[in-house]
Amino acid sequence: MEIKYGLISSDSHGQLGKDAYTSRMSISRWGDRVPHIVEVRDDKLETLVERWAVNSEILGGNVCNCPTAMEKRGYYPQRWEEVPLEVYDPASRLRALDRDGVDAEVLFPNGPGGTFLYDDQEFELACVQAYNDALAEFRRTSERFIPLAAIPFMSPIDTIVAEVERAVEAGHLGINMLADPSVAVKGQKRLADPFWSPLWDACQQLGVAVHLHASAGLAGKLSLPQWKGYSGRQAHCVSTLRNFCTATQIVPYLIFSGTLEKFPRLNWVFAETGLGWVSSILEACDHEWEQRHLWTEGILTRPSELFRRQIYVDFWFETVGIQMRDYIGIDNILWESDFPHITSTYPKSWAAVEHSLAGVAAPDREKVLFRNAARLYRLT
Repeated sequence: MEIKYGLISSDSHGQLGKDAYTSRMSISRWGDRVPHIVEVRDDKLETLVERWAVNSEILGGNVCNCPTAMEKRGYYPQRWEEVPLEVYDPASRLRALDRDGVDAEVLFPNGPGGTFLYDDQEFELACVQAYNDALAEFRRTSERFIPLAAIPFMSPIDTIVAEVERAVEAGHLGINMLADPSVAVKGQKRLADPFWSPLWDACQQLGVAVHLHASAGLAGKLSLPQWKGYSGRQAHCVSTLRNFCTATQIVPYLIFSGTLEKFPRLNWVFAETGLGWVSSILEACDHEWEQRHLWTEGILTRPSELFRRQIYVDFWFETVGIQMRDYIGIDNILWESDFPHITSTYPKSWAAVEHSLAGVAAPDREKVLFRNAARLYRLT
């Protein structure tokens, strides 16, 4: 893939078209359970709006989470016809990348997508396969898109592995994982359990990374109840700023459970978490490793070395985290735009880059802006 601008987003969101599921799933079998758009009345707005329905349930939120792509920045579309083509049409979206000076972008879910936990294993698998097939269309349109496969968490491990292998064959370059599947699925196992070993081994063999986005499904478990006194903007700030909390717990978990040692060529990516937390975690892990002599219990490698060998983190606005880049690991830092969400740097991503990287030498700039991502996703 040609690097034209020198900027790759490690966290953007791929919106599927309104017919993505109805054109790929059996209507005769699943009927109205298939994800589709319906018209409903919004009492707060006092008007008819459109929303996604999945498993015959109306989803909350808006018809598409794309406020920075709208002509009126910050507006959430209420009807599908308002959603810009550049959000969900791969060919049109390339124009948005060019407008922002971005070479490529990693595609996380934009609802409905990512997880389909409706207490029906076969329905979940059908939704996941439709999602993965639809998102793979981005990759078939252009190598500038880096899709991440969804996981059928309710299925047996051999079915999960088979779906990942199928998705990678179709063009996916990574998988999107829950931080603790046991929270979302009754009876499911946590990441370090041997249940997941065939998946980690498959990803290691395929050369694709495991991704955890923001809270990775744990937001409700890692924060206080939302305060009713917040304004809408205040509430959003609180919900965004807690995203790193998952990573501060999962990184030590991966280290001290021995997962990184067992799968030394498997990469893990923590997206939309920022950088500031990393130095505290690495220093604490190294301290405990030394004090408790954990090399005698199978953790043979210093935690900070394990981190720099296998874990990637990203940023989009920070300056202090960048100042600690050598300690974090200059080869482990990625940049993100978060297009088309409200925190996105689009369409002025280069202004954000210059803010964060003021005074940073060219070799380091190139690594965090595109070379690390290009290496991780084998783009060049």
